[in-house]
Amino acid sequence: MRKNGYMKDDDAVLMHQLKRGRVKALSGLVEKYKKQAYYLALGMVGNSDDAFDISQEAFLRVYQSARTFDDKQPFFPWFYAIVANLCRNLLKKRQTVDNRQVDIDDVGHLLAGSATPETELLEREDKRKLFRAMRKLAFADREIINLNHFRMMSYDEIASVLDIPKGTVMSRLYYARRRLAELMEEDERHAMRRD
Repeated sequence: MRKNGYMKDDDAVLMHQLKRGRVKALSGLVEKYKKQAYYLALGMVGNSDDAFDISQEAFLRVYQSARTFDDKQPFFPWFYAIVANLCRNLLKKRQTVDNRQVDIDDVGHLLAGSATPETELLEREDKRKLFRAMRKLAFADREIINLNHFRMMSYDEIASVLDIPKGTVMSRLYYARRRLAELMEEDERHAMRRD
């Protein structure tokens, strides 16, 4: 079945062509994965400009590393690792995630919108709280929540992308959700003390 005009096997064909120096094959990969790369990065770094830069850099790395790509492996987990490493490096470079505000307008579409202005305002504040807490999570926790809740990947898909057992995905997701809930409660207690 085709998705976005490509079959899953097209990735292997495009990578084979790219390895042989056919730069036009990169355009096919960009067209197929540009939105996914952007939203994956946005969910991890929380800033639209950084997410755009990371998605662009990821495709540059695909081009530069095409010859090292293992044809026996699926493309997307390899590509995801590139995006995740770029996100991780950016967050390390920032020293602290809190020095960059989350773009609520940009990441807000990752969560369902509301029907009325009043509920939209309340949901907007809830989204702010959620993403403030997300910024405080360790990268591994943020990554697994992003893949499951915002990218809607199944446990099996996450296991494939992260190259970990399904049971590990379930365990990591459980503890990441728990830590996120703790951070949101902590944020709520701090907000109540300020008022």
